[in-house]
Order: sequence, then C-alpha cells, then structure tokens
Amino acid sequence: MVQPVNISSYGAKDIQVLEGLEAVRRRPGMYVGGTDIKALHHLVYEVVDNSIDEALAGVCDKITITIHNDSSVTVEDNGRGIPVDIHPEKKKSALEVVMTTLHAGGKFGHSSYKVSGGLHGVGVSAVNALSEWCEVHVCREGKLYSQRYARGVPQEAVKQIGKCNPDQTGTITSFRFDREIFKEEIDFKFETLIQRFREMAFVTRKVQIKLIDERIEREMTFFFEGGIVSFVRYLNRNRTVLHPVFFAEREIDNIGIEVAVQYTDAYSESVYSFANTINTIDGGTHMTGLRAAITRVINDYARRTNLLKDADPNFTGDDTREGMTALVSIKHPDPQFESQTKVKLMNPEVQTYVQQVVGDVFTTFLEENPSAARAIVSKCLTSARARDAARKARDLVIRKSALESLTLPGKLADCSERDPNKTEMYIVEGESAGGSAKQGRDRHFQAILPLRGKILNTERARLDKILSNNEVKALISALGTGIGESFDLTGLRYGRVIIMTDADVDGSHIRTLLLTFFFRYMQPLIDAGHLFIAQPPLYRINYKNNHQYVYTEAEKDQALKAMGPTAEKASLQRYKGLGEMNPDQLWETTMNPEKRTLLSVSIEDAAAADRTFDMLMGEAVPPRTRFITTHARAVRNLDV
Repeated sequence: MVQPVNISSYGAKDIQVLEGLEAVRRRPGMYVGGTDIKALHHLVYEVVDNSIDEALAGVCDKITITIHNDSSVTVEDNGRGIPVDIHPEKKKSALEVVMTTLHAGGKFGHSSYKVSGGLHGVGVSAVNALSEWCEVHVCREGKLYSQRYARGVPQEAVKQIGKCNPDQTGTITSFRFDREIFKEEIDFKFETLIQRFREMAFVTRKVQIKLIDERIEREMTFFFEGGIVSFVRYLNRNRTVLHPVFFAEREIDNIGIEVAVQYTDAYSESVYSFANTINTIDGGTHMTGLRAAITRVINDYARRTNLLKDADPNFTGDDTREGMTALVSIKHPDPQFESQTKVKLMNPEVQTYVQQVVGDVFTTFLEENPSAARAIVSKCLTSARARDAARKARDLVIRKSALESLTLPGKLADCSERDPNKTEMYIVEGESAGGSAKQGRDRHFQAILPLRGKILNTERARLDKILSNNEVKALISALGTGIGESFDLTGLRYGRVIIMTDADVDGSHIRTLLLTFFFRYMQPLIDAGHLFIAQPPLYRINYKNNHQYVYTEAEKDQALKAMGPTAEKASLQRYKGLGEMNPDQLWETTMNPEKRTLLSVSIEDAAAADRTFDMLMGEAVPPRTRFITTHARAVRNLDV
C-alpha cells in the first residue's frame, strides 16, 4: 500500500512565469555557465563578442576593454552603434529591447550580420541581468544616447545626452558584476582575458583589440595582419619547424573556411578550432574534417610517391598528427553549437566542406613542396615506428601489472577500499616521505605511491621512451587507466590522484614533471577533475604547549602578528621536506580530509597550457631563460 505523503499543491496558481530577465538571475548557469570565475570572465566575452560581430561585418576595427579599479568593465568599439530608434513591435527603443529582452538582436536574420558569434540574443541581456549596474552609450548620426540599468531593470528611458562627431559611431558598454550572484571571492584575471583577446585578434585579421587593467596598471594591444598564419607561427615560436606554414582559405555555400598547418619536431599535437571567432575548445565538425583530411592526404601522397611501401600499413591519425600545429577557423551564417557557452560546433555540412578544402589545397601544397612533403612523411614514419614500440611497451606494462598483482617497482601501498569514488592515491617523492605517508595515512581509503627520484621529462621524449621509465610504469599500473590512445578513464582505481611533494626546488621540479606527464598523456584525468596537489605546511609555530601550522609566508606573518609580544618567545620550525614531519603531523596537516587543503588541477585554456609546457619543459632554452629572468623577483620560498 502506498503511504500518503505531504506534498505542496500543484495547480494553475503554482505555475511561475519569470518576467524579463529574472530567469537569468534565477538560473545563471543556463546562460553563462555558472557563477564561478569562469562564468565571471564569460560576462566580458559576451559583450566583446558583440563588438567582434561588428568587426566580422566589416564595420569595426578597434575594440578597447578596460577593467576599472572597482572591477567594473567597459567595452568600447567603433562599430555602427546599437540602434536607438523605436522598435515597431515593442514600441520602445531598440537599445532597451536588446539590453533587456532575451533572444533579441540582429543575429537571427542575415540582413545586419552575415556571420556572428553572438547567436542566441541572450549574451548582452544576460550580462545586464547579472550586473549590479550596467550603462550603455551609443553614438549614431552625430548624437550620443544613453541608458542605465540596475540588475537588468532600466532606470530611465533611452535619452540623448550629447553630441558626437558626425563620422563617429560605436557602442560603449559598462557594467559591474553583481555580488549577489557571484558570491565567491573572485575577480577578473588579466592573464585569462589576455589569452582570450589574443586568440580573438589572431582569428579576426586587422582588428585592434586593447585590454587596459587600471587595477594593476597594465595594458596590452593585439593587431595581426597575418591572421591564423600568425597564430601558428606564434604557437611554434619555441619549436623547430619542418616547413613554412600551409594556409588554405575558401568560401563554400557562404561558409568561410581558413586552415593553417605546420609540422614541428615536437611529439604532441597542438590543434585548435574556432567558429565565428569563438574558440570551440571541445572541437566539433570542423576539427573532425581537418584531422580526417590531413591523414588521408598524407597517406595518399606517401603511397603515390612510394614513401609508404605496399607492405606498410597506412598511417593512423595519431601518426599524422604528431608534431602538427594546426588551426581551423570557420565563419558560418548559422552555426549550431552544443550549448550557449559554445564549446563544440555541431553543423554536419562543415565537416564535408573542411575536408574538401584541406584535401584540395594540402594535396597541392605537398606536390609543390616536395622537401616539405618528405619531411612530413618522414616525421609520420618515425611516429608510426615509435607508436608501435610504445604499444608493445604499454602492453608489457599492462601484462606485468596483471601478472604481478600490482607489486610495483614504486612499492605501491594500496588501500583496502575498492570503490574508486571513495579512494585516493598520494604520489610522494622519496622513501622517507613515503614512509611517513604510509604510517600517517588512513589505510582504508588512502594509497601511497613513492617515486624514486624524478620521472622523465615527457615533453622531450616519445611515448616508447617514456614507457621504459620505471617510475612512469609504476604510475600507469597503479592508476589502471592505460595511457595515450588506449587511455580509459573507467579503469581509474582512485577517485583522487594527489601529487604530494616537498615545498622546495626539487619538489617543485618533480611536481612540474608529473603535471607535464598528466597533461600530455592523461589529460582526460585532469578534465574529469581527478588530479589534485597537496598543500603541506611551510611552518610550525610553537609556543609553550600550543602549536599552529601555517601554509604561506603571509599566514606566518599574520599569525606572529596576532601573537603580539609573545611572538618573540615562539619557536619557528621550517619544513623543507615531507620526511621531516612525523606521520601524525603529516596526517593532521596534509592528509586528513577534514583539515587538509587540496588544489584541484584544471585546464582553463588548452592553448595557453600547451604554450606554457612547451616553453618551460621543451628543448628551446632562450624562452625559458627570458621567463625566469622576468619572473625571478616574484618568486617566494625558494630554498637554495
């Protein structure tokens, strides 16, 4: 018998209708992806995307973004300016309609914009809804108009407030994000915005994009005549290239297609895709078309020129993409994205068109540049041989782990729990730290994998060489996911993989080597949120029978200041290594889930991460020297 339960009524009176922009404030995740720092930056991107749309229409060549001291943002362009005349249906200014009505804009028909990034008409109105205040100034036909909003609600009608030069047009949008919505202690990051605007400038040729940050008195301006060709050269500036950049540009059925490709001596691929200037970080049909065409053309050329013998198998996609830096950028009048955040392009026809363009032009490029073609095919041949050796080595690692029941070279101290959602593995440097960790852990759900010395720098080695490294083999076997093309996240044995190294130079180096390995060969592990960095304390402050652990220099200074005169009598213990801590201290500070601090490793921008790892861990020395020289003064807690 079903027991009656208390439920609220459900009738016509219970159906809520959210008026205006209230839906955005209730469910910000549907419109800007959430209320975290990523969503905060998305507010700026939505406004800038509108200016970029003006640039794509050929009526704007200058965009300036300013972050003010109070964290308000102003975006100014010299486009046509948002229309201010009365909308025929809404009976109010078109500016107010655009700023306060979802799904309102000039992007739905193609009379105002042939292509655009802002597609759903929710971008700027969503920004308005999620802002404490917003103000728009429009310059059109020699007149300056203005309207101000508070949390999306107009505070006055659109009005003329002055004049501007007859030949001057444009829009100035200012807003300050609403702390009632974005409740975390977050703010705009200059470097994050710079990465985005650099990409925008690369894929929008001859448009100047300038970012000014008044908080830190920094500014940067981007202007590229070469477009995505310049972008590829920029990505490869620290690598040895095998040939000049291959570039293709064509329009099919009103869809503009641009592709730039260059091979280097690197061991990983760097492929990025854009749709209407938006970085589609999850790829889509344009990326699929590019990769398929590149593999087919190289195989056809290698067969035709007898560089691939009859007995040789065709190159796989992995073979043809090793060392390839490529960009595909499409301009589509009606792009279909997976969501409002526009991370993946879905138009099926784009795959066919990109394959056609790349197939035709890349074939011609190889025919006309035989030395470049031979270098590319030679690179693919080497990659294929190394991949075969890596497969055999990988199979050996997997077989060994099965046969030896995970009795690993790294002496994994496993946990008793078998549910991956409840387990975690600490990767620890050295036997002494490993010993403390093994004694201090909770054996029920915490496993310890000590590493002997430093693992191989995986930025400078192919997978077959990497798999001959004992520490890497131990790591792969312990995780259970496989590696590279055979990586399978469902095999992961531990829900949290935690890097725990000393707070010194060697510890930082080992952590960086491990992060490089995970980024290059187990990136889905990072994307799924399984990788963390432990934060051991820097100091233990002792006074009489009391002690306190602090994790940064600032915390130490603050704690000593709070102690007042007694601070002079306190003793300070500096931890240079995990092995200096007793097992109970290590548990209390770094391993106890109720007290510890873990840093979650994530990748906000794959292109930026790729460039950083290449610069810090790659073969080229001068870029690394410049980086160290530039940032040396900012280093803290350096043990020498």
